[in-house]
Amino acid sequence: MDARLQRRIQRYGWDLAVTDYVRHWHALLAGVQAELVELASPAVGEAVLGVACGAGAVTAAVAQAVGPTGRVLGVDLSQAMVDAAGRHLENQGLLHAVTERMDAEQLTLPDAGFDLVVCALGLMYLPDPDAALREIARVLRPGGRVALAVWGERKRCGWASIFGIVDDEVRSEVCPMFFALGQGEALARRCAAVGLEPLVQRRRDDVLSHLDGDAACAAALSGGPVALAWSRFDDAVRERVRSRYLGSIDTWRVGAGYGVPAEYVLVTARRPQAA
Repeated sequence: MDARLQRRIQRYGWDLAVTDYVRHWHALLAGVQAELVELASPAVGEAVLGVACGAGAVTAAVAQAVGPTGRVLGVDLSQAMVDAAGRHLENQGLLHAVTERMDAEQLTLPDAGFDLVVCALGLMYLPDPDAALREIARVLRPGGRVALAVWGERKRCGWASIFGIVDDEVRSEVCPMFFALGQGEALARRCAAVGLEPLVQRRRDDVLSHLDGDAACAAALSGGPVALAWSRFDDAVRERVRSRYLGSIDTWRVGAGYGVPAEYVLVTARRPQAA
């Protein structure tokens, strides 16, 4: 798929998904987000960039850590996500943190302006994640760090069946390499390829707990390009998609609810000090 079209689908998909995403994913992702912030170790007074900041959960946590003497910028391709993140920061009184719509593959920011860059579960959606990593390396100061989280291997993410189910209804080819960054040491190697020194790689197993089938489906269908496809389905297709997805996760049914397995990969790296 043409990269420009892919970005457009991502942008409008996340614009549509923002309300459901906040409702269904913020609690589900709280554990991995907290672990990422811990690994990132934001320090008081630092300048931090949040790439693919979404609705601002990680951006807010980082802003709290650096304090009012620090500076935080959260960027995302979706204007609706940027607006939601801005409201979240404002509601918490984090006036030293701001948001802006920006493409992670083409950051309109000066070189070497940040001590830390964080990106939580955003790289997988980009047409060219290597371009984003090059941009991250560029905007980091010498000695600056990056902390990244991506989904792990497909076979360890029970919800991954939603991609194939939706794809059977509308061939999109968006995110064809979604799980590639979670394989082996792929993410650490890609960091090294753009001149960043990998520091830590960690895998995290988790369980996505849903109260019932409606919650499980709402979560699975509130992600970017999937949300855009869902918005265009008629009632018959929606019922077929829901039925197939619930069947695919039935093995993890617990009473009326579901405990769907998930895996994440977290990597930290740094830009080498200037010679």
